[in-house]
Amino acid sequence: MASPAPDTVGARIAACRKLRHLTQRALAERASISYSLMFQIEQGRKPASSAVLAALSRALSVPVADLTGQPYLEELRQDQLDGLIQPIREALDVYDLGADPDISARPVVDLIAHADRICAAVRAGDLRTAAAELPGLITEATTAAHATGDDRGWGTLASTYRSAYDVATKLGFHDLSSIALGRMAWASERASDAVSAGTRQYLRSLAYLRAGQYRTGMRLAEAGRKVTEQAAPGAERDAVTGQLHLGSAVLAARAGNSDDMTEHIAAAARIAETTGEIPRVRWLTFGPTNVVVHHTSALIDQARFAEALSVARSITVPADWPASRAAHHQAEIARAQLWTGRSDAAFRSLLAARELAPQQSRHSPAVRETLAGIVRAQRTTPDTVANFAAWVGM
Repeated sequence: MASPAPDTVGARIAACRKLRHLTQRALAERASISYSLMFQIEQGRKPASSAVLAALSRALSVPVADLTGQPYLEELRQDQLDGLIQPIREALDVYDLGADPDISARPVVDLIAHADRICAAVRAGDLRTAAAELPGLITEATTAAHATGDDRGWGTLASTYRSAYDVATKLGFHDLSSIALGRMAWASERASDAVSAGTRQYLRSLAYLRAGQYRTGMRLAEAGRKVTEQAAPGAERDAVTGQLHLGSAVLAARAGNSDDMTEHIAAAARIAETTGEIPRVRWLTFGPTNVVVHHTSALIDQARFAEALSVARSITVPADWPASRAAHHQAEIARAQLWTGRSDAAFRSLLAARELAPQQSRHSPAVRETLAGIVRAQRTTPDTVANFAAWVGM
């Protein structure tokens, strides 16, 4: 069999393994996966799940992005997104310089409205608009917060940092997303905003989920629930608390702790019974639907694919759900369908994800790995699949 192309996940894993002077068997033992799976991933015969990638990255002492190849620079250039990252980086760096005397900031209410529009663009999957507008808004909100000392100003600045995190994460700039989270913590503290601080801990726990550091992620989610308890009672506090339970459920699933996973899903479900569907609270989506979606995702992470698909059949995604969230769910379902031998159904789910949020889907490692698995599973590659592969840059 020909060696996989040098830009595949399997080839990157093999290259890193050889740099560490490890055999396939030795790496498999370090990562606590089977030698057979290790061999098939490197040969391009099976896709590497998010959990397996995280385990291999830990065993190799490299970031997960080194194995996925993120960020996908050629596709970023084609989408005219590559030139929008550095201005965000520069805007994040002026956080402690005080008010800029050359900037005349708009009233806080106008900045809040602009920050909400950017959050909406991210949730709709329009990353280009969000990335283009963020640097100017971050700089202006920084000046406004320092000049007025108003809690709302600091809260608005925290919101812009949250959007910077979202854009950076979705495009694969994980170093930048970490910086944005640090800035969000700094601004949330000055805003005396417990809900924002709890939301930040939730996002931070997801970063540790991606890195495969599940115990630390669980601790962060627990800390987020504790800080959120300090907020005034209401839908915002309940929704963020519930979302933190869902984050803990997925972390527990990745760690192989089914009991904890079930416990956190149940806790989130109890809260969702009270809140109902909340499509937007601090730009999180919470409610009964999201509980079932996370339950599905947790089962997939435990390789309980048939059970996950059975649970997913009960989901009716609300019409007002954010496109980015719905697209992520479709990509997750595609992964389970592929592993249960339903490659045609998996491809239809990827098409649905692309229809909902094309920019997000194009830069998603999970979409690429699932698509690679679909190609491998078929004797011939239909034009529709080939065209999709070319579109994502495979």
